Amino acid sequence: MWIPSKLTRPGRLHHSIIRPRVLDLLQNAPCYKLILFRSPAGYGKTTMASQWLADKPNVGWYNIDESDNDTFRFVNYLLRALNKTTHNACSTSQKLAEKRQFSSLDSLFSQICAELVHCHHQCYLVLDDYHLISNNDIHESLRFFIKHIPDNLTLVVTSRATPPLGTANLRVRDLMIEVDHESLAFDCEETTRFFSSRVSGKIDNTTVSHLRDYVEGWPSALQLIALQAQHQHKSLAQSLESYTQFNHSHLWDYLVEEVFEQLDSETRQFLLQCSVLDHFNDVLACELTQRKDALNIIESLNRYGLFIHPLEGEQNWFRFHNLFAEFLTHQRAALIPHQEEDLHQAAAQAWLKLSSPHQALYHIQKASNLILTAEIVCQYGWDMFNRGELQTLEDAIESLTPELLYSEPKLFMLQAWLAQSQHRYNDVGDLLSVAKEKMEAFNVSLSTKQMGELNALRAQVAINQNEPEKALELAELALGQLDSSVYRSRIVATSVIGEVNHVLGHLSRALPMMQQTEKLARQYQVYHQALWAMLQQSEILIAQGYVQAAFEVQENAFKLVEEHQLHQVPMHEFLLRLRAQVFWCWNRLDEAEECSYKGLTVLGDASQNKHLHCYSMLARISIARGELDKANKFIDHIIHLLQQSTYHFDWTANASLSLILFWQARNDKESMQHWLQTASRPEKACNHFTQLQWRNIARTQINLGLLDEAADSLDFLQQQANINHLVTDKNRNLIIETVLATTQHDEEKAKLLLKQALELTNQTGILGNFLVEGTRISSVLDKLVNSNELSELVRHRALQLLKEISNTQRSRSVHFDEEFVDQLIRHPSVPELVRTSPLTQREWQVLGLIYSGFSNEQIAQDLDVAGTTIKTHIRNLYQKLAITNRKEAVTTAENLLQLMGQ
Repeated sequence: MWIPSKLTRPGRLHHSIIRPRVLDLLQNAPCYKLILFRSPAGYGKTTMASQWLADKPNVGWYNIDESDNDTFRFVNYLLRALNKTTHNACSTSQKLAEKRQFSSLDSLFSQICAELVHCHHQCYLVLDDYHLISNNDIHESLRFFIKHIPDNLTLVVTSRATPPLGTANLRVRDLMIEVDHESLAFDCEETTRFFSSRVSGKIDNTTVSHLRDYVEGWPSALQLIALQAQHQHKSLAQSLESYTQFNHSHLWDYLVEEVFEQLDSETRQFLLQCSVLDHFNDVLACELTQRKDALNIIESLNRYGLFIHPLEGEQNWFRFHNLFAEFLTHQRAALIPHQEEDLHQAAAQAWLKLSSPHQALYHIQKASNLILTAEIVCQYGWDMFNRGELQTLEDAIESLTPELLYSEPKLFMLQAWLAQSQHRYNDVGDLLSVAKEKMEAFNVSLSTKQMGELNALRAQVAINQNEPEKALELAELALGQLDSSVYRSRIVATSVIGEVNHVLGHLSRALPMMQQTEKLARQYQVYHQALWAMLQQSEILIAQGYVQAAFEVQENAFKLVEEHQLHQVPMHEFLLRLRAQVFWCWNRLDEAEECSYKGLTVLGDASQNKHLHCYSMLARISIARGELDKANKFIDHIIHLLQQSTYHFDWTANASLSLILFWQARNDKESMQHWLQTASRPEKACNHFTQLQWRNIARTQINLGLLDEAADSLDFLQQQANINHLVTDKNRNLIIETVLATTQHDEEKAKLLLKQALELTNQTGILGNFLVEGTRISSVLDKLVNSNELSELVRHRALQLLKEISNTQRSRSVHFDEEFVDQLIRHPSVPELVRTSPLTQREWQVLGLIYSGFSNEQIAQDLDVAGTTIKTHIRNLYQKLAITNRKEAVTTAENLLQLMGQ
């Protein structure tokens, strides 16, 4: 349940005075990204912001409290406020946040910025009391948001301290208006108007000046003086006399003597009891104080204009003035410390009646009532889990004693699922091991259904830890123990069985299990699990050689992502990754590249270690295009990530392929030798990633001249591929076998193997694997085409491959990558003009593209720069090479290539 008061601005401003001096500072606010009201407590930041925005039509207001340091709670409230001011421009982002369907805050804020493009009216978003935020992830994301905020949205922040939002940079760039305590402090004219509206009798300018100087224009202190004059029927001068001993360190004493003791005892008790609540309505106040007249008391107090702020929007929601709330907390600890636990327990029960377990847990932990904490987590834990309130939930569970935690199986299993959902896979196993030990110590036994839930979780852990046989045993056991009512665990167990069969190479069993998982997950609206099942189906179909069918499953998965707003969950990147792999196999490199970059966007900067697959694909795309200098940058990322993190075997095999192809293109035998010495050699090659690893080994052995060892590796590979019906891997293996036969100068065997590979490609549709080995198989392919051994369809595909290989080889020869240019400059016969007037790397690229026949527009598009920039590069390279036109540039490039033997 969302608390309406957190999204409403102060609605009653009749106690405030108009302050043209401050309002003038804000006249040009729409031209700035950030308006910062920064001052200590009691300077009227919130009042001033509310007064300024009172006549603005599009304002979203977010009242922050300490519990908003929970990342998902923060973004949900922020989006609700943002949608209020933008007329629901960010509805998709709100759905993503509510369902916790985003991989990082930066990726969510990227989505927000994309949606805000469609909002064109001037808007204001207020973050009130931002100093209560201490979560660095929130600070980082808001810095990102401010950097990319659209021109028609102004962020307004009130804070007691300078928030870590890049304000120094914004100040230097004149993108921020700062209203500090000096601006907010009353001057003499404002102080005079303030007292004239509140205190009867003569307002002496000298007295006003003394008061203003003494409190340095602090509005709350001036309000205290006015209240004293009102309640004690004193003149302003008399109030000044009793105030002369006041200083900030004695504020509480002053409030006690001059304000609090003026109230009757019942009202004082009411205030102290309600002060445990940050925000409240009359229902909460009634529950906490057991006063049926709570609303009347609140409204009576509100008339003083100091104690309570009514909040705009929802009826009867209030909060204490910050300064007064601090005072009440101080008084509560001094006067009724024995009631502290009871008050927090009552507050927790009151919030539960409003279906807000998040707030209830906050109070019950203050009361140190661990039994009630356990009860709340048991009853509401999964609801909080699904709403993304993970940190609050985890903190509550960690506060429990071992007796409470392990006496209720639901609690420790929820703790383990929290770790699982946050990809802390190693922690899950440790948590379950501890749970087993503690349950035995406390004589806790599980029901059959609970054992089923536990075994489903253990099965998930086993498959994460690459123990498929154990995972299969546990998942099947779980299904036998679970009834149909425990749908979440049944879906998990079914999914694990499918995944195990996939890993073990039992594809004909794996596919129907994953189809069943998808059906169950859709039935119970567990869409994350449905998406996972579809991704597994796609991989299985690719392995079986049905690449087109896999492509169609991916299409349906993309529809699921759209329908249920799954754009920013990490599995969306998995889907994009699989699509990129298919496009690469089909030699549709531009589309593969687009998918890979989209995958990086989904993951965001917060998930750098998960970028490995995307960088691996981008490296292979660059290698396929002959752009080795560009590929080198991705290879550096891959090596760095492999050194920094530990990855599943599937990930490392995929990354190794890109590394080996890069070293192969650069003839870097030393790197290949080192890799081969440390490479893992799985006992079986019964799935796509163990097949890939052994194919990496065979390819490296061929490059290093270890031909007998390569032959043994490939024999093993094909035997395993045939046993497990891995059709696409068999197709890929035949291509590597062709390379081996060619290297061994066995032309007849090479032709036979390549023919088989081409025939199998009629089913799989793969092209990319042929093109990677283009230079080594092109002669065999050419002879096959000119023989009469191929069917018409296969011959057509062979001709297509020859054309692509030719284009790729030409592309590689004219891109002038860094390695080629370095060799060129050091060549003894290179013209002196080329050596003494060095071109930049980009100018070499432009020269190569001119040689390839590209127009200026095509060059700009290929290099992703403006046309004017290309003209500048062309002019520079003409001057450096002493040429005057495109024809001379082509001749120069041709001469240089011939010099290098190309």
